[in-house]
This record gives sequence, C-alpha cells and structure tokens, in this order.
Amino acid sequence: MSRRILVVLSEYGYWGEELIGPLETFDKAGYHLTFATPTGKRPVALPPSMDPDYVDPPLGRSVTTPEMAAKVKAVEASDRLDNPLDLSSWLPDRPYRSKPYFLRDWEAYNSRVEKVRDQIADRYDALLIVGGSGPIVDLANNWRVHDLILAFHHLDRPIAAECYGVACLAFARDQEDRESIIRGKHVTGHCIEYDYLDGTGFVGTDFNMGPPPYPLEYILRDATAPGGAYHGNFGKTTSVIVDYPFITGRSTPDSYLTGQKTVEVLDHGLRQWGFRAAAQA
Repeated sequence: MSRRILVVLSEYGYWGEELIGPLETFDKAGYHLTFATPTGKRPVALPPSMDPDYVDPPLGRSVTTPEMAAKVKAVEASDRLDNPLDLSSWLPDRPYRSKPYFLRDWEAYNSRVEKVRDQIADRYDALLIVGGSGPIVDLANNWRVHDLILAFHHLDRPIAAECYGVACLAFARDQEDRESIIRGKHVTGHCIEYDYLDGTGFVGTDFNMGPPPYPLEYILRDATAPGGAYHGNFGKTTSVIVDYPFITGRSTPDSYLTGQKTVEVLDHGLRQWGFRAAAQA
C-alpha cells in the first residue's frame, strides 16, 4: 500500500526547492501526497526561489539553478497545488479562557482534536512542513498547525520539517506541561549565519522585514535542552538530522536529503542519523 504524506505549506511563500526536493523523492517512492495550507488558499512559491539570477545575501551567490527554477515554475503552473486541504476548517481553534462558556468550548475543542487524530491515523503515514520565509507568518505560531503536529506525535508518525518550518516543532507544546515536543531531541534548522540582515520578504504582503523576527537557531537550542541539541553544521554543504520521529533539514540544499531520509524512516526503519549524542561521543 502506498505511503500517504500530508504536506503543509505557507500561504505567504514557500521556498521552491524545499518543496521540489521532497516532492520528487516521494513521487519516485510511489507515495500519495495531500497538500494543506492554513486557510485553504493555494500556496505560492517565493519569487527568489524561481529566479536563478537572485543572489542570496548571506551566501553571496545564487542558490537556485536554472533547472530548479524551471521545476518550481512547472509546479506553480500545474494544478497540483490547487484546492489544498483547509486546516482552519479541519482543526478547531483553541478557545480563549475568558469566554463565558469556556468549559463547554474546551470540551468541544478536545473532542474535535481527538476526532482529527483518528482521521490522521486512517489517512496519513507522515507529515512534512515545507520551509521558506512564509512559515514565519502563518505556520510557526499557528495553534492549528501545532495541534496537527501534536496529533502526528501522539500517533508516533514521522514528522519532517525544513528551514523555518522547523520553528513549528519548537512551538508545538502540550497545554499541560508547555514543554516543546523537541525537548531532549536533536534537530537542525536555519542557522543564524544564513539569516538575512535585511529584506526578509513574504508573498502577498506590502512589507519587507529586516532580519527574521526571531533567530530560529536560538529558539531550537533552547527548545531541545536539556538532553538534546541543535546542530547548525555551518560550513558543511548539507545538514539533515533524524532523531525519530523528527526529520529536520537546515535549508535549500537539504531538501532532497530531507525527503530521502523520510523515505528511509518510513520504509527502512531509520531512527537516528546525522549526529552523535554527547553520551556517544
């Protein structure tokens, strides 16, 4: 039976290669993909990720080949990303505690979350959160996305995330203990050396930020402690970490490897890869 992957994308701009890498890898493995966005709008690739002449400021060079730009444009021109699953219709939002009927609302919320978890158990084998700057806007601090991640985590299903999509894992927390689900785990993500000093941009907005509004590396270092660690692997060509159930990729060059390792987790039982824990050193 074909594996089924739920792929979550931002409506404010995903990085093209960070979709294409896993997409081609999963297609080759014969997986069935379902795409989802926060409100059901069609996701859009960030323009620089389709432009081979765009020079990435931290790296001082282009990070998009003409071949990759053509692949991203082909997906954008196709109907493949049309009519994504609407997370706002599927998952409930958490009620304010100040609401007059909070207890009833909280009971209804928890009942709905349990139903969604059962649906995930029947429909999906793994979750992928695609990176880019867009997730900063509508994925990182989105409670529905957090509950989606928590549902996969509760079911012990693999959860893959790339670049700034990894922020969602740091912020996905059970409401009882408020600890991140990556506490004690080993992850990678966009390291501070790769962050823009100026001009972090999004699709569909009329503003550009300076640097990202939060340094992902610092958040991941704090969220994984104690017992776990953030691995930036700055200076190395690729950085992908597998610490089951999480598969995390640092940035654009890691997209194919992230997909590859997700396949190895699903089909070959891979549980750890890309790091040595302190106790093993």
